[in-house]
Amino acid sequence: MNFPAELKYTKDHEWIKVEGNEAYIGITEFAQRELGDIVYIDINTVGQEVAKEEVFGTVEAVKTVSDLFMPVTATVLEINDKLDAQPELVNSDPYGDGWMVKISLNDLAEVEALLSAEDYKGLVGA
Repeated sequence: MNFPAELKYTKDHEWIKVEGNEAYIGITEFAQRELGDIVYIDINTVGQEVAKEEVFGTVEAVKTVSDLFMPVTATVLEINDKLDAQPELVNSDPYGDGWMVKISLNDLAEVEALLSAEDYKGLVGA
């Protein structure tokens, strides 16, 4: 399993990749494996500020629907349009083309409190 060191992680299996005051968020390789084949992503929070640990959307797999939790307080700037036609990108490339939202960070310090790749590996027993 892949745990990119440049990312931060949450106990709810989201990852965040920070680029200046903006960041990309998706779900981890572990999460997509647990969910199975992803068939639909439902995110309707563009333009909204979402508080840390609040739900910003859902991911639907063949057998289940799972909430997506915001790792930090942020405003949702953009949804990955590719996921409308190809939700399976979350399965095939969770840290690349399978990203879910682009956000504007409210407080960069919140990112530092998230899990490192090593901490996340320990959490999932990898």
